[in-house]
Amino acid sequence: MFGNDWNWIVAGLVSAALLVGLSLLIHFPFLVSAIIAALVFAGLVFVLAPRQLFEGVDLNSFSGSRVAFARELLAQAQPAADRLAAAAGTIANKDMKAKVKNLSDIAADVISRVEAKPDSAPSVRRFLTYYVPQAAEVAEGYATLANRRAPSQARLANVGAVITKLQDGFVHYADSLADTELGTLDVDLRLIQESLKEDIGR
Repeated sequence: MFGNDWNWIVAGLVSAALLVGLSLLIHFPFLVSAIIAALVFAGLVFVLAPRQLFEGVDLNSFSGSRVAFARELLAQAQPAADRLAAAAGTIANKDMKAKVKNLSDIAADVISRVEAKPDSAPSVRRFLTYYVPQAAEVAEGYATLANRRAPSQARLANVGAVITKLQDGFVHYADSLADTELGTLDVDLRLIQESLKEDIGR
């Protein structure tokens, strides 16, 4: 409830420090200091709580089954996307860090777009359930290999080549999602052109 343990821990540390500071350093009455610290604690727990899936998204226009399906996919993909982002921060090689960061950015973009339009989830199901977790595992593997005292350059090159290929796959799925969002645009354009030709002769 209200996020993971980190928001509780940080809120506790800040409110404890505030309590000590108010009561001992500024000489506020202890009861007043305790009330202020408790209010700060409660506020920080909510403020620091991680964002929940579909938070702030109006789901009334989507069917319950589609929303449930999208929620299930995103619940699997989000932890892997977080791991991918974290892995990017542990890679020293600038080129490889940039590639993993790009994968992370694409994954985050696809997740946010599926949140906004749950109906698009089926078109990126394989991306969310397979490619994102696999990319996270490969990126973590690269970071682990690179951090060895005598890393195998051949293995690093092999893993790096897979990460490079994953970029093409990620772009493919992101573009396919964009195509899905366009929906009947081509048909609509053709109908508009035909109507204009019929109404105004061109």
